[in-house]
Amino acid sequence: MLNREIVERALSNVRDEYLNKDLISSNVVADIVCDGSIVSLRLVLPYPAKGYHGQLVQMIEQCLKAQGAIEVKVEITTAVAARSVQRNVKLLANVKNVIAVASGKGGVGKSTTSVNLALALAAEGAKVGILDADIYGPSQPRMLGVSGRPESSDGKSMEPMISHGLQSMSIGYLIDDETPMVWRGPMVTQALEQLLRETVWHDLDYLVIDLPPGTGDIQLTLAQKIPVSGAVIVTTPQDIALLDARKGLKMFEKVDVSVLGVIENMSTHICSNCGHEEHIFGAGGGSRMAADYHVDFLGSLPLDIRIREAVDGGVPSVVADPEGSIAQTYRDIARKVAAKLALKAKDYSSKFPNIVIENN
Repeated sequence: MLNREIVERALSNVRDEYLNKDLISSNVVADIVCDGSIVSLRLVLPYPAKGYHGQLVQMIEQCLKAQGAIEVKVEITTAVAARSVQRNVKLLANVKNVIAVASGKGGVGKSTTSVNLALALAAEGAKVGILDADIYGPSQPRMLGVSGRPESSDGKSMEPMISHGLQSMSIGYLIDDETPMVWRGPMVTQALEQLLRETVWHDLDYLVIDLPPGTGDIQLTLAQKIPVSGAVIVTTPQDIALLDARKGLKMFEKVDVSVLGVIENMSTHICSNCGHEEHIFGAGGGSRMAADYHVDFLGSLPLDIRIREAVDGGVPSVVADPEGSIAQTYRDIARKVAAKLALKAKDYSSKFPNIVIENN
């Protein structure tokens, strides 16, 4: 005969590989019902992980059946909460968490990684948006296969464009493809703030911001005025890319934005003819960088022609081939990012009432 104490003791030996904690200490077990040898569980994960549910259920079943359970019923839901941001920066309306994707250097595949990360979070069960913060060189409209202009119901705000279930906004929706943005820094940062705050985001769990390369005006604006829950650094194994990526990581540390981890792009080249794999940009640079700065290494992606063809065609890898190895890698990275964020302290500022002092 099973009881709650036996079940809890057994579940303390089942480890969530993304939270890196057992199910009891991570407080994800919301309810336990024992009816003889039948056990019913309800789990509430703080991060989206549809692709991991099956494996988690299998581990739970094996564990409890070893204790004598004949039948195990497991219900898993997700509850994403707003996490802490920089001091004195207010949360965005209808956006629980902002994830900045950055690189110190251009040409490392940051925008491709950003859009696939956003789509992977959505595939795992979250409501997700993406903001293209590269005012000079917007690429997300092409990568998402979106054209046209955003609608506005009041002439002051804009509705996000929708593609593949993702809400998105970019300066690329507001200008012609061949129009150059010949703007100075203050105009660029003002445009970024307008795109962010004048877009009517709809109940997002995560807003992924695809930053331009470097550590300039836009990055500083992001750190000082925009509530960032965490940042992800994209690099390649090449020494020059790593040098600039380290600067990007240090920038976030200085402005009190936690770095969730490092993604190594173009880790290996896979020949499209014979399948031969080769480390043409070096090997292991991203993982060494993560170890040097005591942040998580989130994963690596190959230099594969299919990734480039997918984004150029407006159907990124996560939706173009959802069961393929590339999409599964992005989804694994998305679970790691979301779980790492879920371990941060919650932000309760939206729960506090506004206090207004009036002179009567």
